[in-house]
Amino acid sequence: MDKNKYDKNFIIEISVNNDLLPKIFGSFDVNIKKIEKEFFVSIVIRDEKIKIIGDKANVIKTNELIELLISKANKGNEISEQDLNYCMDTILNKKENNDVIKNNIVELDDDVLSRTIQGKPIKPKTIGQKNYVDSIRDNMITFGIGPAGTGKTYLGMCMAIEAFKKGEVTKLILTRPAIEAGEKLGFLPGDLQSKIDPYLRPLYDALYQIMGAESFQANLEKGLIEVAPLAYMRGRTLDNAFIILDEAQNTTIPQMKMFLTRIGFNSKVIVTGDDTQKDLPRDVTSGLDSAIRVLKNIEGISFIRLTSKDVVRHPLVQKIVVAYENYESRKKK
Repeated sequence: MDKNKYDKNFIIEISVNNDLLPKIFGSFDVNIKKIEKEFFVSIVIRDEKIKIIGDKANVIKTNELIELLISKANKGNEISEQDLNYCMDTILNKKENNDVIKNNIVELDDDVLSRTIQGKPIKPKTIGQKNYVDSIRDNMITFGIGPAGTGKTYLGMCMAIEAFKKGEVTKLILTRPAIEAGEKLGFLPGDLQSKIDPYLRPLYDALYQIMGAESFQANLEKGLIEVAPLAYMRGRTLDNAFIILDEAQNTTIPQMKMFLTRIGFNSKVIVTGDDTQKDLPRDVTSGLDSAIRVLKNIEGISFIRLTSKDVVRHPLVQKIVVAYENYESRKKK
């Protein structure tokens, strides 16, 4: 990068421990290059000091960003590309004062929900995800609505498994409508379980990662964990259970009503869905869309809307989600 490219009228220096630099700026300083490009500044590191050079407004914003990254690194985090993108986007589009933003983002690192079987901590990575997790804690029913990759199902599964481990509930029930995603699969061989397993695979994957295959299988055999199609919920009352309905955008209105009226005492429910990816016939109204309209003012029911800013998969996924959102917006005009 041409260090003479930007105005050098303003300089800010930040003191930093050399041990933190690899965590903040990544291998071969890849994060520095990205920050320089996005904020139109030059960054020089020498003698445990980070020097930011450029236009005053850009330097001040970059300083806010790097202070935020240092705070995260001080908690033992290595700044991933997704972390950097989220922090940059927050600083560039902030509507609150810097202290509020910094505190909200840094606090994400303190909210460890659980750990994978490999010991990796699971925690919300965006403020939107933190709001979602807090809503699950505070409400009997939480609807998590948003695009792919925002952690709706995974974080919900994590909360459910932790409640199960702590004895807050005696049963986990995980369900989703068994509907073909725009593909005609035809006749599938095998017994009933082998026919429905492909529809429920995302739920199994999360369970294996958080709980471990052996623990999951043992609790499944005891009947303490149930993974089943939505149709199996009919006629039941679900007490002392943590229940997750995944892919709710593919429920019909009668199915959604049936599911929500199964809930018994001391139970907690998470309903997740992406209202932009429906696989229902065109003339069928989604149960999720209907629930948003019908239940929005009922105390104890919360609707959390996640956006492309909350996508925590590969950064390319976030770009794909934004591209589709923009395309759909143009079509509606």
